Amino acid sequence: MNGTELHHFLGAYLLGGLEPAEAAAFEQHLAVCAHCRQELDELASLPALLDAIPVSDAVALTAAAAAARDRALVPPEPEPVPSRLLDELAARRRKVRRRWTSAVAAAAAACLGLGILAGPLLNQPAKPDASYSVAASSGLEVTVGLVKKTWGTELAVDGRSLPVAGTLSLWVKDRDGGVDRACAWTATPTGRVRITGATPVQLARIASVEMRDEQQQTVAVIAVPQG
Repeated sequence: MNGTELHHFLGAYLLGGLEPAEAAAFEQHLAVCAHCRQELDELASLPALLDAIPVSDAVALTAAAAAARDRALVPPEPEPVPSRLLDELAARRRKVRRRWTSAVAAAAAACLGLGILAGPLLNQPAKPDASYSVAASSGLEVTVGLVKKTWGTELAVDGRSLPVAGTLSLWVKDRDGGVDRACAWTATPTGRVRITGATPVQLARIASVEMRDEQQQTVAVIAVPQG
């Protein structure tokens, strides 16, 4: 594959959607492509923003977009216009066009303002019920926010200076010694990740959270105090 084809892998790589061979090829491309490295750094927070969008909202937006496309593809048949109205319509057209120009400009400004104000609110993840961090002399930092759910616990992971190759995973150990994998992802070349995981273990039953590399070696451990 050439550089142009590999560039199209950036989004899938960022979201962990590539096969191991494809991810390896893209990582080799990153080593020689400053443009892709810069774009990857700029989009590093995208997975967390996507995770923050409720599934119901995403489904509703998708349905609305599909309906709009369908309407655009199959426009309604226009009703016949009486000939006596044609002259009047022609006379009004310029006035209506001016009004629409002003209305569109105002709507665009309003939407822009709404996007600036509402965007951060819509993209905010749930406030964690508990949050724990660990740091190492190597610069590695991992913060895990734990959110109580009726079905278990949601884990919001924020990591820096993590391993930059292979597959990383997050494991939850309960107070009876049981272990459950909460999530896994492809390491990023920046060593930075924000990802959301889930476990059926209730928050009160979590004893520790452990991050492992592709060889299942421990990268970081966060002990969760009993309380």
